[in-house]
Amino acid sequence: MNRFGFGVLKHGSILVLAAGLAGVLAAAQNPDINPLFGEKKVKNYIPHMTWVEVEQALTLTDAVIIPLGSNEQHGRHLPLGTDSYEAIETAKLIAQKADVLVAPVILAGLSPHHMGFPGTITLTPETFEAVVFETAQSLIRHGFRKILIFNGHGGNNVSVANIIQKINQTTKAWAFDLGKIEVPRKEPLYPPIPWDVHAGVEETSMMLYLAGSLVDMSKAVNPVLTVPPDVAALDALGKTDPSLAQLAGEMRFRPQETGKKTSTREMTDTGSVTTGDIKSATAERGRRELEGFIDAAAKFIEAWRKAT
Repeated sequence: MNRFGFGVLKHGSILVLAAGLAGVLAAAQNPDINPLFGEKKVKNYIPHMTWVEVEQALTLTDAVIIPLGSNEQHGRHLPLGTDSYEAIETAKLIAQKADVLVAPVILAGLSPHHMGFPGTITLTPETFEAVVFETAQSLIRHGFRKILIFNGHGGNNVSVANIIQKINQTTKAWAFDLGKIEVPRKEPLYPPIPWDVHAGVEETSMMLYLAGSLVDMSKAVNPVLTVPPDVAALDALGKTDPSLAQLAGEMRFRPQETGKKTSTREMTDTGSVTTGDIKSATAERGRRELEGFIDAAAKFIEAWRKAT
């Protein structure tokens, strides 16, 4: 026996064993089934449900989450669909705890500041807002009256506010931004990272928890960051003046064609924007960072349901 507990076989025996294993594997594969499809049906997730199941669910709940994401660069180690996966997978987890359904994710968002990296797709605000609003209109027509927007991409924030305002002003439903949920927390779970805003330690940790098979940590590289002097000066002043810190934040992540030198292609050599060590990211950290929000969101939804 070797140190792994397996007997040492002669070459002939190895060939026989290999042939046997190959036969077993071949028998296990069904040529009539798509080998690339790996999804399992998820409760309360509308794309997996039949119309009959949605009709039955509407007798129990009128609440639905619309997840919003993006398709944009996320460093060398995360997929372009990171924000969309974060939004939909988090929404699914909320739906297992609360009386709520989950609509299809809106895959593309507002990402002009990432267009310097191949694969990024961006929409105009008008197109994005129309798609989300008309998605909500379809759901409202079927009887949903509580529209919960869960946005996984910061670049969508202004449009999200516009969409919610339009739903509340022009339809029979009420809409709310789940990102405004207050999560009770007495102290940080982990030591703070000065700047960890995109494809960094926290986002990588969340993806390791939510969709770990899509993360390639062997390619995780800490970025070399280049911040324009005017933004850096405001950052320094912002340590004592929150308004200047907010202004510095507004100056970052602008399209390359504006000449402001704050697109991600100009500020980071890898696409990640962090001063932390990306390789310190873990699935456990991602779970711990998310579970408080998921619980708080589920409690919010249940409270809203009981109050109306």
